[in-house]
Amino acid sequence: MSDDENVAPAAGEGGRWFRFAEEDLRTAVACLDDGDLPPRQACYFSQQAVEKALKACLIACEVVYPRSHDLDYLRNLLPASWALHKTHGMLGDLTEWLVEARYPGDWPDATEQEARAAVDTAASVLSSLRADLRRMRGDQ
Repeated sequence: MSDDENVAPAAGEGGRWFRFAEEDLRTAVACLDDGDLPPRQACYFSQQAVEKALKACLIACEVVYPRSHDLDYLRNLLPASWALHKTHGMLGDLTEWLVEARYPGDWPDATEQEARAAVDTAASVLSSLRADLRRMRGDQ
């Protein structure tokens, strides 16, 4: 991430949500880099980064959203013109990490490959959302 990607792209409460999203993404990357942490931690923080970034954008767009962790549902509340609708058609795999990375269950542990994919997806989603926020504000 470059330094300008760490700057909250919106003012006020939405900007604060986006800052938290970027911090979660940095935490996910740190989890990948630390060989002592299980890959599921990177998956969890990737999901959290996307959820918070989506909510930041909904706040910036003045869209009231219900309490939900479903990333596809939240994405679908964004204006139809936002690029994320085309670039990230399905975020369900990332949504699943909210539970699967936090609680034991009838699913296998996350692999390093899955963790890297989750982090890559989260980074791409945040980049797309950041660009649309800047476009919405008229920034270049």
